[in-house]
Amino acid sequence: MRPWRLLGWVAVIAVAGFCLYHVRTVALSIVIGLFLTALLLPPARWLRSRGLNRALSTAIVFVCGILLAAALVALLVPPTADGVTQLRSSVGKALGGLHDLAVRLGLSNQQFITRAKEYLSSQGRQIANGALAGVRTVGEIVVGAVLAVILSVYFVHGGDRLFRWLVSLAPVAARARLAGAGTLAFWVIGRYIRGVAIVGLVDAFFIGMTLWILGVPIALPLAVLTFVGAFLPMVGAFLAGLLAAMVAFVAKGWLVALIVVAVTVAVHQIEGHVLAPQIYGKALDLPGAVIIVAIAVGSLVAGVAGAFLAAPAASLLVNLRRASLTPPPVRG
Repeated sequence: MRPWRLLGWVAVIAVAGFCLYHVRTVALSIVIGLFLTALLLPPARWLRSRGLNRALSTAIVFVCGILLAAALVALLVPPTADGVTQLRSSVGKALGGLHDLAVRLGLSNQQFITRAKEYLSSQGRQIANGALAGVRTVGEIVVGAVLAVILSVYFVHGGDRLFRWLVSLAPVAARARLAGAGTLAFWVIGRYIRGVAIVGLVDAFFIGMTLWILGVPIALPLAVLTFVGAFLPMVGAFLAGLLAAMVAFVAKGWLVALIVVAVTVAVHQIEGHVLAPQIYGKALDLPGAVIIVAIAVGSLVAGVAGAFLAAPAASLLVNLRRASLTPPPVRG
């Protein structure tokens, strides 16, 4: 009977995955709402322990979160605009160098322009389709973000009540197991998202300070990108560091770019061997190869969103499996 049960579970997972794919915007909004809840619920609980009711504590936490996001945007826009202006001349010099290289290889100016026009004309339809797909994607992102924020408000205010109601819909024999699995899942998500945020802040601080000291343009936006890259373990750090090195090379030359690469490697080595194990604990206790494979599979299945969710999903599955073998103590 065991092989048939295994096939049955595979079929259930396949059907669930098929359904989730067709409602991926809503499903992703729910997941992001849970992530936001994991970040905002601890301060809301702290306010409730000081005597505030659910509505007031939830309102204070979300108003502070919105003000912090607005301040971050206001802090990022001016240096980004100034940095882009500084980069224009550097990019022009880099393009001029590529043009000179093409001329030395025997490609004349007229041939260079002709081939560029031929490439753009041949790729015109794909560019137009990509632009339309981009507009649709932006619309989905806006709708999903608004839905995620609304859901996180409900989850912070009364997520425990909603969870108890959902558990009460299950058969009586399965309620205890579902309650334990849900508690463990939220603990893993909370530990993961808070750990990623702390690690990302440390990486962004040191790399951003390095870029600022070296006079690299758009240092602050690159630091924020480093913070965002922390939510894509291993791969995101590499991509953010590569982009910072490219900007440093274009703006300041190869020596500064090498310094940026060296500092980035040093920061991530300290993070990977000292900081991350202490912060994540068992929440992301996975080998690096497993994380890379999970991110690759997630990106193939659901694109960028799947890549971001792959590591916590894999960690959640591993922790649920461990719990089924040796039930852990209930975590608050």
